[in-house]
Amino acid sequence: MATWTEFATAAPAMSAAVAARLKAHKHHVLATLRKDGSPRVSGTEVEFTDNGLLRLGSMPNSLKAFDLQRDPRFALHSNPGHHTMDGGDAKLSGTAVELTDPDELQRIFDAAPPELTPYHVFDLDIAEVVLTTLVDDHMQIELWRPGAQVQSFTR
Repeated sequence: MATWTEFATAAPAMSAAVAARLKAHKHHVLATLRKDGSPRVSGTEVEFTDNGLLRLGSMPNSLKAFDLQRDPRFALHSNPGHHTMDGGDAKLSGTAVELTDPDELQRIFDAAPPELTPYHVFDLDIAEVVLTTLVDDHMQIELWRPGAQVQSFTR
């Protein structure tokens, strides 16, 4: 697994493109696993922290938070935009690590609007990133995994 900073260091051009996709729209799609193992998709927002992490929050007692507490595996799909693939289609997967330290959570909540707190906070450990773009008449697929170089495929 890798932090966002580790991904950005290993694959600067790809991480910049993926960050642009995640910042282009507020809402994205998060896939988690239900108690019975079937998938659940939920809307989510992500943010980049000052210390180089990718983070998401979730309302108290939400089903996606319960899913991640039980099985931390996730897949995140960037919002593709309005009828366009400009900038590409970004997907990340890995594990979500819930922040539980009361002092750390309080610092996060102090920076948030009071009507939104408290909430669950998860930092995302990255196992794989895929960026698909349209180049001329074909798809260009870039794949990154920790410890490996970016692989490119054309279809």
